[in-house]
Amino acid sequence: MRNLILPGLAGIALFVGGCATSSPIQEYGDSQSSFKNPPELISHDYPESSIYRIYHRAATGFVSIQSIRQAAELRASSFASQQGMDFVVLGERISEPPYIMGNFPRIEVVFALIDKKAAAPPSNERDKYSDLTRLKQLLDDGALTQDEYDREKAVILNQK
Repeated sequence: MRNLILPGLAGIALFVGGCATSSPIQEYGDSQSSFKNPPELISHDYPESSIYRIYHRAATGFVSIQSIRQAAELRASSFASQQGMDFVVLGERISEPPYIMGNFPRIEVVFALIDKKAAAPPSNERDKYSDLTRLKQLLDDGALTQDEYDREKAVILNQK
């Protein structure tokens, strides 16, 4: 009887635990949306070659949309920074609740790379410690894996 209970519990833990999914950052024109209806983009005049898409899905239904949005935008920021650029969000699509039975929070963000000189300065200047705090919260929420956290932490520490 005891042997029957343990495999059942392991199966439930695997089902409940799930896994987070993060797509590679892809050029917008050469990729397809992960949603049935792709994100609507704001009116813009950025060249298609500078527009990218990123998809992120939480590992559980207990992660907020805001957390996965921050994770996706952090990845976009890191991607832009590695190329000496900044980014601007052109559109996003989020999944709709209820977040049960595998319908975990998901987001797709479409963004354009822009020259850092063209980027407007942020209204509230953040320091590396607030960025690290936000990054740690994403790790604690399960929106980032330990490897993603370590990579992004190194980027933050080396930027300033």
